Amino acid sequence: MRHRFASGPDRITGWVRFLATWHYSGLSPKAPGTTGTLAALPAGVALLWFGGSTALLIGILALSALGLYVSHRYALESGVKDPGEVVIDEAAGMWIALLPAGLIWWQILSAVVLFRLFDILKPGPVGWADRRLSGGLGIMADDLMAGALAALVLATGLTICESAA
Repeated sequence: MRHRFASGPDRITGWVRFLATWHYSGLSPKAPGTTGTLAALPAGVALLWFGGSTALLIGILALSALGLYVSHRYALESGVKDPGEVVIDEAAGMWIALLPAGLIWWQILSAVVLFRLFDILKPGPVGWADRRLSGGLGIMADDLMAGALAALVLATGLTICESAA
């Protein structure tokens, strides 16, 4: 029988691993963050398609709450502060970046590129959250902020494009 908080990511099984790794996409040997982001895209676009930004916002809130729990538990069980295979945070951040996007391919692509850019470069508050916060909040916060910055830049760019047209 294994101890509840046995260390090592290989010891984590079941629904916590499935959700924290966003349907195992975070187990990708190359670029798990980008893989998790792309794996989150179909569900985010589906929420936009079927329920608009309201459905996407409800999804973001639910996914963020779930992400706080499963990422915290995964970090405790693995003994790693911010396990790279945990990508539920990328899923939530990507969905935030999609908020101002319409169902137009270049807007969706722009949301993906901006989100990954802010997630990788970690400017300002994104980097602060990554360095200072711990547990599930530390895992989730930097990606939620990266998503918010991406959404802000995308919304600003869309507004500029509309006013120029």
